[in-house]
Amino acid sequence: GPMRSLTLVALLCGALPLAAAAACEELSKLAIEKATITTAQSVAAGSFQPPEGAPVNVAVGFCRVALILKPSSDSDIQLEVWLPSTGWNGKFQGVGNGGFAGAIGYGFMATNVAHGYATASTDTGHHADGTDAQWALGHREKTVDFGYRAIHESAVAAKAIIRAFYGDAPKRAYFSSCSNGGRQALMEAQRYPGDYDGIIAGAPANYWTRLMSQAIVNNQAMLADPASYIPASKLPTITAAALAACDANDGVKDGVIENPAQCRFDPAPLLCKGEDTEGCLTAPQLAVLKKVYAGPRNSKGDQIMPGYSPGGEAEPGGWGPWITGQGPTKSLMYAFGTQFFANMVFENAAWDFKTFNLDRDMKIAGDKLASDLNATDPDLKRFKARGGKLILYHGWSDAAIPGQSTAKYYESIVKKMGQNETADFVRLYMVPGMQHCGGGSGPTVFGQGSGVPTTDAQHDIAAALERWVEEGVAPQQIIVTKYKTDVNPASGVLRTRPLCPYPQTANYKGSGSTDNAANFVCK
Repeated sequence: GPMRSLTLVALLCGALPLAAAAACEELSKLAIEKATITTAQSVAAGSFQPPEGAPVNVAVGFCRVALILKPSSDSDIQLEVWLPSTGWNGKFQGVGNGGFAGAIGYGFMATNVAHGYATASTDTGHHADGTDAQWALGHREKTVDFGYRAIHESAVAAKAIIRAFYGDAPKRAYFSSCSNGGRQALMEAQRYPGDYDGIIAGAPANYWTRLMSQAIVNNQAMLADPASYIPASKLPTITAAALAACDANDGVKDGVIENPAQCRFDPAPLLCKGEDTEGCLTAPQLAVLKKVYAGPRNSKGDQIMPGYSPGGEAEPGGWGPWITGQGPTKSLMYAFGTQFFANMVFENAAWDFKTFNLDRDMKIAGDKLASDLNATDPDLKRFKARGGKLILYHGWSDAAIPGQSTAKYYESIVKKMGQNETADFVRLYMVPGMQHCGGGSGPTVFGQGSGVPTTDAQHDIAAALERWVEEGVAPQQIIVTKYKTDVNPASGVLRTRPLCPYPQTANYKGSGSTDNAANFVCK
C-alpha cells in the first residue's frame, strides 16, 4: 500500500534529496526492504551478455540494476531492472514468464528499453527450465513466489529504483504477458490493483489447478493403451475434417474457423473402415479425440474445464508439441501435468499419473494450491476503481490452454460486475486460427511481451491499451495482419482481419477481397 512505498522512499539512506536523479552506480547504495542490490552498472548500447543465455542486442544505453528479493526466509528471487539512460518515456513495463518460469526475460527487456520504457523481469524465485517444477518440492514459499509474490514484489522494487534513478516515479505502469504470464497478469489485477495501470493478459493459464488436471486426464486417455495414442502424423487428417465441417460457417473459406464455439464437428466419419492408416482413426483414437474436444468431466458429469477447439491441430505449435507429443509421454502438457502433481501437489518425485483420480486429486490440488496459483477471482472492483484497464486475448487454436476458458473467465467478470461496468475497463479479443500466444493459420496478435506499443492503436493491442489508459479512448476492433511468412513482415501481407471485442465476431460483408479487413464488420 501507500505506506510501503513511503518506506521505500525513506530508505534511500538520506543519500539523495527526493526529487534528484542518481547516477547509475549510486543505486548500489539504495536500501530496499528485504532485498539486496548486487549490481548497478551503466551499459552501453550494443550487444549485452546476460549472466546466462545468449547475448541480446540493446539499441540504447541503459542503467542495469540486478537484485535479489527475499520476501520469505526461503525466497531467492532474481530481479533485473533496466532504465534507459536517455529518452525515458516516463513509463514502466513489467515482463512476465511462461511455463514454470525460472529465467529472466532479457530479450523482452531489451525490446522495452529500446522503446523508451524502464522495465523489469524476474525468474520468480528459482533457476530452471520452464517445464521443470522440481525446485518446488518441499519449498512451499518458492511456490508462493512463483504463484504471485515475485511479480508483485518486483513491481514494488522496480518503481523504487525508477524513482531513485530519474528522481520521479513512473507516470504509468504496464504489464503484458502470455500463458503463465497471462495468469501473472490477472493475479496482479485481482490481488495488487495498485501495481499496474494497464494490463494485457494473453492466453492466461489462470485456472492452473484445473488446467493441470485436464492435462493429466487427457494423457491418461491418450496413454491408456498403445491403441489409444494419436500420433502426430494423424493430425493433418483431423484438421482437414474439422475445416471441412466448419471453415465455411462464417461465409469465408480461408483455412480458419472464425468461431469454433459454434462449430459442430463430429469426427466419427474418420473411423478406419479397414486397416489403420494415416487417413483414419481407430475406435480408441476416436474416443480420445472426442474427450479432448469435450473437456474433462467429473463423476457428476460437470465439465470442469472447456475442451480444446477444433481447427488448428496439425499446425506447427499446435497439438504436435502440446497434446500428442512426438511419441507417448513426450508432449508438453504431459510434462506440465506430471511436474505439477509430483512436485507441487503430492511432493513425491515418484508420483505416477496413472493413479490420478479427477474428483479426488483435483480437489486435493485446489485445497492446497488454488489460493497460490489460481487467478480466477471475477471481482476486479479495486482495479477498476483506480482507473485500471485490462485487455485479454486468446487464440482459438491454442493447444496448451483452451480458448474457451478465457471466454468463461470474461463472462464471470460480466456476471459479477455487470455488462456496463465490465465494458468500462475490460476487453477480450478471441483470435481465430491463432495458436498458443501467437502463430497459426490466422493473423496473429503479437507474442508475449513483444507487443511494444507503436503509435498505431488501430493495429497494435498494446498501443490500444495505452490510449485507453492515458486518453480514455476505449479500443473497438483491432486490425491484425497475417504475413506470407508468419514471423517476417518483410515477406509481405497475406491478409488483414479485424479482431472484435468479445462476444462479437468478424463477419464478411459479402463483397470485396476476403483478405482485406475493410470488408468485414464486427457484430
